[in-house]
Amino acid sequence: MIQYVRLSVTALMLSLLVSACEKKDPPAPETGVSTVKVEVANKVGTANLSLNNQWYLNEHSDSFTVSKLMYYLSNVQLVGAAGTYTEVESYHLVSQADAASLVLDLKDVPVGDYTKITFMIGVDSLRNVSGAQTGALDPVNGMFWSWNTGYIMLKLEGNSPKSPLTDGGLVFHAGGYKGQYAVQRTVSITLPAAITVKKGVVNHIHLDADVLKMFKSPTLFDFATLHTIHSEGKDAKNFADNYSGMFTVSYSGL
Repeated sequence: MIQYVRLSVTALMLSLLVSACEKKDPPAPETGVSTVKVEVANKVGTANLSLNNQWYLNEHSDSFTVSKLMYYLSNVQLVGAAGTYTEVESYHLVSQADAASLVLDLKDVPVGDYTKITFMIGVDSLRNVSGAQTGALDPVNGMFWSWNTGYIMLKLEGNSPKSPLTDGGLVFHAGGYKGQYAVQRTVSITLPAAITVKKGVVNHIHLDADVLKMFKSPTLFDFATLHTIHSEGKDAKNFADNYSGMFTVSYSGL
């Protein structure tokens, strides 16, 4: 009897030892997709942009108002340990007058961690020469010049007492998609905190655009001498170089 008990205990110990030594398979990685919401806030310095009824001061100490602000955000990507997510049919027309346009829903983002957002201000060359477009790229939106000169990438209009135009107008329409005066600009921003996309969980990225930076650097705008841009060329290029630095991410997370 004692011998039987000893054998049973030994067998049990061997069984436990074998079980402990067995290599356990790692848990299967999570799969699936979710949505990331990019929420755009147009600002003037730290204040939210208000159309028509608010006076602002640029770096040259010229006072001005803004009556219209529209621009394209295209080719949106998220980059991180999860790889690179590229939004399908990625053309968004952001308009300060249209609250719905200030939220970009990036759909079907694979689960994983992302640390950077990349996008183009404007419309890529291919779309500029692809014939009549629809949706955000429809010429009816007022952001298209002609088949030869293409899309207006960014449009800002307003007024300033420094402008010598009869109505004191400011008209900045940045266009031109090819050659040395192309005004598309690609922006890549590291998120202040990585976002972890999980199936069914929505993350948020707060993207701020500061209007003052359009007139500040590397070219300082004096509205007395530079108040109108309505064709491709050096002034439009300088304007684009300025607005390429207007975006920051103020928040990223759930």
